[in-house]
Amino acid sequence: MLLKAIHRMLEMGLHIERRIEPLFGMRQLFDGALREPLAQLIQAQINKRRKDDGLKLAEERLLPDEEKWVQAIIDEMATQMHNHFQPARYERGGNSKTHGLVRAIFTVRDDVPSDMRHGIFSRPRSFPAWVRYSGPGPIVPRDIDDVGFGSMTIKLMGVEGPKLLDDEKNTQDLLCVCTPTFVTPDAKANASLQYWSTREMPIYYFLNPKEPHILDFLMQSLWNETQLNPLGQYYYSCVPYLLGEGQAMQYAFYPRTDVPKTIPGLPFNPADNFLRDNMVKTLNEKDVEFDIMVQVQTDPFRMPIENAAVLWPEKLSPRVPVASLHIPRQKFDSPCQFAFADNLTYNPWHCLPEHRPLGNQSRTRLRLYTTLSQLRLKMNCKLHVEPTGDEVFN
Repeated sequence: MLLKAIHRMLEMGLHIERRIEPLFGMRQLFDGALREPLAQLIQAQINKRRKDDGLKLAEERLLPDEEKWVQAIIDEMATQMHNHFQPARYERGGNSKTHGLVRAIFTVRDDVPSDMRHGIFSRPRSFPAWVRYSGPGPIVPRDIDDVGFGSMTIKLMGVEGPKLLDDEKNTQDLLCVCTPTFVTPDAKANASLQYWSTREMPIYYFLNPKEPHILDFLMQSLWNETQLNPLGQYYYSCVPYLLGEGQAMQYAFYPRTDVPKTIPGLPFNPADNFLRDNMVKTLNEKDVEFDIMVQVQTDPFRMPIENAAVLWPEKLSPRVPVASLHIPRQKFDSPCQFAFADNLTYNPWHCLPEHRPLGNQSRTRLRLYTTLSQLRLKMNCKLHVEPTGDEVFN
């Protein structure tokens, strides 16, 4: 009870900060002046505590008891879903709140460097896409009460060739979040986070004196902030993927369009779904563009495969533009389209073998996402359907 009381007080402080921060623009000044040097300082401390496992480029290594931690994550997140949702209204266990699902075109550039021309980047072409913007789980709060975390999931369609998962034949999924490093370094730590999340006290994952994750907390805090408009946010893969045989990459989506970023009603009465409202306002007025940037692993220690809390230094390998994402003006907020979004299943293993997910967090996602999506569809009495991009909604 004492832990929960302290956690509630910390939450109240966060909610106050989220309401005040956008009014004065101090966060933008902080980010511009201090975020990068502070991130470098934190990363230096993280790397100082790591040991070199002697892995080669794009090489993986199983964690001790990895399957135990994967099963623990699945069990905890399934419990969270059962605790928070009712049958026929199950949301996803993570990235639960849908801000919007929009149509887009993903176009591969004609100047992709030769060493990056693998898989979907092998030649210039375009793919239709469904792009889902969402907030954190396992609950679906008012936008102002979330933890400042957003995600962007892209489902490309018309992708020919064999896939690592056989439940969809012509798709490739790309998953991104608003922080360049993941909230946990590995699956074992993720199991601990889910333990505390089930007990509705996730802050103690970071502050647990027996196994603290203060540096990870600080790293996440540098990018977790009051979200203003999902269409104007930077997004990062956080975890690596193959880019052809023996080569690993991370990718990111960089916004190119100036979009509305005001929150009417602050600090006392913002709309419950102002992020969706800003998306609607944006796509009523203009098209939106993102650049897709790829970063190739060049140093197996400084750019690890098995530790998702380490930021890959751009000094060692700069991000290179390889494609663009064009989101045209559109209406996307009909109940039918949101119902369609609820039934989509995103999984990084919906992919070509040339882009196989790498690392223990990705191996966890294979079982985790498959199991929890099946649970969600079962509890909602829905069937999985592979989208084509030709869907029409009233």
